[in-house]
Amino acid sequence: MGIEYRLTLAGDIPLEHIAQVVAPHGVEESTPPGYPRLLSADLAEELGYTITVSAGSNGYFDAEDDDGTQWEWEPDTYADVVFHLRKNDPPEDVVPNMVAAVDRVLASGQEDAALVLNGNWLLLTRVAGELREHRPSWWDTYRVRGMIMR
Repeated sequence: MGIEYRLTLAGDIPLEHIAQVVAPHGVEESTPPGYPRLLSADLAEELGYTITVSAGSNGYFDAEDDDGTQWEWEPDTYADVVFHLRKNDPPEDVVPNMVAAVDRVLASGQEDAALVLNGNWLLLTRVAGELREHRPSWWDTYRVRGMIMR
């Protein structure tokens, strides 16, 4: 199992728009029966991760905040960008690429957003235009503090 980062954006955002920002060379589309439409791209050789872009409604997301409290969010509609990092690749080489992609996505709109690590730890929120980095030690470990300016 690898490392997974999920960037969630509130709203009804065209998946193609997000995919073009995170995978400008193109994505594959799939719609398995009973599942939502997915756009994906294998950027492992180039950037160290694969991505999956999907949308949903009536969302419920939670994660642990810096102080151990449970953060919760329930957007009516949302889009997810999931970055899958391979377990054998050193994350210190890949995380800056992923954070740069998150920055590009955030720059492309003004939606409320959250970045969560492995479904458990809250790393970033943007609410009403206010950006907040959570877990300062994570940002410092990967030397990505301040890379997201939106």
